[in-house]
Parts: sequence; structure tokens; C-alpha cells
Amino acid sequence: MQFTKIKKAILGASVVAVVAAGAAFAVDLKTDEAKASYGIGYGFANNMLQQTQGLELDVEAMVQGVEDAFAQADQAISEEDINAAIQALQAKQQAAAMAENAKVAEAAKAEGTAYLAENAKKDGVKVTDSGLQYEVITASGSDVRPSETDNIQVHYHGTLVNGTVFDSSVDRGEPIEFNLGGVIKGWTEGVQLMAVGDKFRFTIPADLAYGDNSPSPTIPAGSTLIFDVELLEIL
Repeated sequence: MQFTKIKKAILGASVVAVVAAGAAFAVDLKTDEAKASYGIGYGFANNMLQQTQGLELDVEAMVQGVEDAFAQADQAISEEDINAAIQALQAKQQAAAMAENAKVAEAAKAEGTAYLAENAKKDGVKVTDSGLQYEVITASGSDVRPSETDNIQVHYHGTLVNGTVFDSSVDRGEPIEFNLGGVIKGWTEGVQLMAVGDKFRFTIPADLAYGDNSPSPTIPAGSTLIFDVELLEIL
């Protein structure tokens, strides 16, 4: 949240008051001045909504601040009180976001635990001491395997346990290169089991993936991840 920008927008745009109070009276939007003013006000309001990210604000108090500023009246609240209120709102929103994230992670972990239990029963699926599950899709016959410090080139296709694809170099048609020690634990452990030319499927528990974090909108917190990985080359 960019509260400093919000505050400046409120104090610097009287048209926001017109937009915010638009339900109370009709505004004639026929003149160029009125149309431009409305557009500026609408833009400021949209900008504030994006910056506050759904945080509830007191519209009447916001309008009062605009009116006081343009009337050059004394500020009704001290800067200290305003800053304290902003910090309190930030803390409130962060706490709500953390609670929601924890709820999502808990549900995803439960779903992942159930999936892992069933997947472990399948023929060909092996489970390491860490809980990583893997199965060999294609074996090249090579005995050349990477170490944790190696740079490698792979093709991969990643899905959630419900089948949703969240990332795929295969779909992009371009393999990816990276250092094996710089990725999630499940990858670092699993790819070292592979030889060049092998293709494995890894089912990675949340604690070997991103844990309670959500690295992107497509991977919820607490997710168990499934990767089909083909080791193309050790660089």
C-alpha cells in the first residue's frame, strides 16, 4: 500500500469530493471543464482503490479532508494521529491477509496430504526419506548424474494436484537452465536422482516446495506440486 500517495491524492484533488459525493447530488457533465474534472476525479478514485487494495476507508472523512485543504482551513487532525491511524490500518490489513493466507495454506496442505497418501500406493512410485515421491517415466540408461552445484538444462511441466498447470517450459517450447542448488528442495533432491536423458515425475510435498508461501498467483500457499522433468544436459 502506498499511503503517502493516497494522502497526496486526497489533498490535491478536489474533484475526488465530487466523485465521492456524487450520489448526494447530480453533476452537470456537459461542459469540457466538467468532463475533464470528472475524468480526473474518476482516475484518482480508481488509483486510490488500487493502492488501498480493498481497505475500507471513510469516504465522508476523506471528502472533508479535501474540502478543508481547498478551503485552506486548519488540519483537523495532527500528522502524528494521521500517521498512527495509517499504521493501524496497515497492521489490520496485514493481519487479515496473513489469516487468509494461513486458511488457504491449511486447505492446500490437507488436499496435498491426501493426494500424497494415494499417490504413494501407485506402482512405480518411490518415496525418499524426505517425503519426496518420484517415478521414472523414461530411463535413458546413462549413469551421468548432476550434483547440487551443477548448472543443468531441463524441460518441465508443473501442475497442482487438481491438474491445474502453473508453469511449463514444454508449453513454451523452450527448455530452462539453472543451478540445481538454487531451486526448491524437492527439485534439488529429485534431479540428482536422474541421469542425463531421463524423464521423471516428482510429487513434491509443500515443505519441500514453497511451504506456506505463495510464490505466484497460480501456486496457492501450502501447495503440493507435481513436475514432469526431463534432464537434457549438465552444463
